[in-house]
Amino acid sequence: MIATEGMYTGQYIFCGKKATLSVGNCLPLSAVPEGTIVCNVEAKVGDRGSFARGSGTFAVVVSHDDDKGTTRLRLPSGGKKTVPSLVRAQIGVVAGGGRTDKPLLKAGNAYHKYSVKRNCWPKIRGVAKNPVEHPHGGGNHQHIGMPSTCAKDRPSGRKCGLIGARRTGRLRGVKKTGQDKD
Repeated sequence: MIATEGMYTGQYIFCGKKATLSVGNCLPLSAVPEGTIVCNVEAKVGDRGSFARGSGTFAVVVSHDDDKGTTRLRLPSGGKKTVPSLVRAQIGVVAGGGRTDKPLLKAGNAYHKYSVKRNCWPKIRGVAKNPVEHPHGGGNHQHIGMPSTCAKDRPSGRKCGLIGARRTGRLRGVKKTGQDKD
């Protein structure tokens, strides 16, 4: 259960196929009409929610296929996904939208943000390190000095840069999104 936009303290939340279509309630997708905005959607029946869980995100019910017992969703990425109609979803948009609009402004705020998550900050470039610390380190100028691509089966100490890259360089031409393909 995720907080949705418009929920309040003391609100009654109902789950099940007989629950009303109101913000925060949890219903199977078969009971949700097409065009409804949902969030925290399950991928498989009973997995407690996989899609559209980030702050301010939502999925849209595109269509139902009663013969196959499936429902088509438009995900926040723009891609479309087919899931079983028995999977549950919450009605509404996930709370906390616009969280990234405000800049962090200083390193201390970033430090506290990531200290509660995991050790992924600060990110130091490989070329800024010494050769004993990183394959890209050392040298008289900050340059990689070797191809930035490397194979997928490289040993763990050497596996850095663009791992198993199919292509490199600037993306040219029109990018196909998930919406264009369907």
